[in-house]
Amino acid sequence: MHDILIRGGTIVDGSGRPAFTGDVAVDGARISAVGRVDAGARRIIDADGLLVTPGFVDIHTHYDGQATWDAELAPSSWHGVTAAVMGNCGVGFAPAAPDRHDWLIGLMEGVEDIPGAALADGIRWDWESFPEYLDALERLPHAIDIGAQLAHGALRAYVMGERGSRNEAATPEDIATMSRLCGEALTAGALGVSTSRTLLHLAVDGEPVPGTFAAEDELVGLARAVGEARRGLLEVAPAGVGGEDLLAPARELAWMERVSRATGCPISFIMAQPNADPDSWRELLARCREAVAGGARLHPQVFGRPVTVLYSFQNLTPFSRFPSYAPYAAMTHEARMAALRQPEVRARILADRDPNDDAWSVLLGDPWPHTYVLGDPPNYEPEAARSVAAIARARGQDPAETAYDLLLEDDGRSFLFFAVNAYAYGHLEPLREMLEFEHSVIGAADGGAHVGFICDASVPTTMLTHWVRDRTRGPRLPLEFVVHKQTRAAAELFGLDDHGLLAAGMRANLNVIDFDRLSVRPPRLVHDLPTGAGRLLQEAVGYRLTMVGGAITRDEGEFTGATPGRLLRSKPR
Repeated sequence: MHDILIRGGTIVDGSGRPAFTGDVAVDGARISAVGRVDAGARRIIDADGLLVTPGFVDIHTHYDGQATWDAELAPSSWHGVTAAVMGNCGVGFAPAAPDRHDWLIGLMEGVEDIPGAALADGIRWDWESFPEYLDALERLPHAIDIGAQLAHGALRAYVMGERGSRNEAATPEDIATMSRLCGEALTAGALGVSTSRTLLHLAVDGEPVPGTFAAEDELVGLARAVGEARRGLLEVAPAGVGGEDLLAPARELAWMERVSRATGCPISFIMAQPNADPDSWRELLARCREAVAGGARLHPQVFGRPVTVLYSFQNLTPFSRFPSYAPYAAMTHEARMAALRQPEVRARILADRDPNDDAWSVLLGDPWPHTYVLGDPPNYEPEAARSVAAIARARGQDPAETAYDLLLEDDGRSFLFFAVNAYAYGHLEPLREMLEFEHSVIGAADGGAHVGFICDASVPTTMLTHWVRDRTRGPRLPLEFVVHKQTRAAAELFGLDDHGLLAAGMRANLNVIDFDRLSVRPPRLVHDLPTGAGRLLQEAVGYRLTMVGGAITRDEGEFTGATPGRLLRSKPR
């Protein structure tokens, strides 16, 4: 007699092999049998006509603060994610000297757009070292399994103080101390070490993340600790990833190849198709293939859909950096909309310009050919006719006028999206080629981050709906491939041996999905963070059941209140 029996589902087990019809038996926190199961169960779930998959493993989230106050960890848990990796892009909250809490909050607020007031109100800071941070996380209830990486920015500032936070060069003594603390964090269970080198990542005071300009000997110090511990990896947000430096990506790949080969450290780095250099990904992918053939352990972390900056008059707009828009940003939505509908206000804003000259200015460039109507249901591979530039031409307007008028629709709640990258050609063929690269992983959805203007934690659902079922503008991807890519392949990268596979003895993290009904809903703005701060959320329809550690955490799209999530600690390879 099993605890739970999921009977007669279409099983896509995460290995990549063809789907088959069968049963999944669960006893305690583990899967006990997969295939034909004749024994009975205390609870039987009829999965006839439904998909049964492993729970999805999201390797790139920023729940580092949210995990200390929120058990549900939405929105990732709404999209079939049963395990999430935090501490990406060189930002995190440990190690944390007692007098540096506010600074760490400012770093996270600036880089990941998580309201600082919410972080200050929600985090309890019952740790200083990284091992103590892991212990604090382990004491808290969570609906999904979570693991954390050691953030280079926090580590550098902890070891070097103001010198580290100001990006001064590290001394050999500094590097030795960072390497030692890195080794201690990995031994305690850190899933890796992360660093950021892009000028798009700035603290709330405008300063680049500590480590942005780290010399190669400092990076070697981090990677050597990973190699010697025989666990974890180095995660990199590389220079030039947003097109802010067109020469940087090739240089970044060169040092990553050298460092990986010298230390044995696996390196996962964000690979993108920037609008400013839309063909560069081809060369990077080719060089990455050569580097892997030569012994480097490189894993491009690629997107599942365009990174979409969401514009609406609820949150961020193309005019938000204009001085003329500032008075309206702080108003209530109702007051803002009443003002923005006035012709003289519209004219004043449209006559203004962004006075900033920074990496974001380079990133935005001429935004209108890359800005599209999102729609309902959301369309993440729209045709050129849905771009603001094309609509403006048809209307005989300036694109800024068109954008303004489109944003007024639905009482200011309609969304445009600016494709930051992965959509320079106006289709997703480059992403398909990157996804199909044997050593690539799906990442950078940024669950928990950029809460005011990006809502990409729904990518696991998009991978199934758009890429497998709905795509019409190019080849689709096989169901088994997509499930493997965001389950077993992701788990193996981080050494999570008992995740990402439906097989006897594996942790019972799984989804039961009504594939025909599966869909992503439009984003919406809610105010449920500490202090009432706002964030964009996006629901899914079609997840019949999600299970973590043998407990049902979501049933027919609703959180059951179960919190079986455990802390994921690294193990030696």
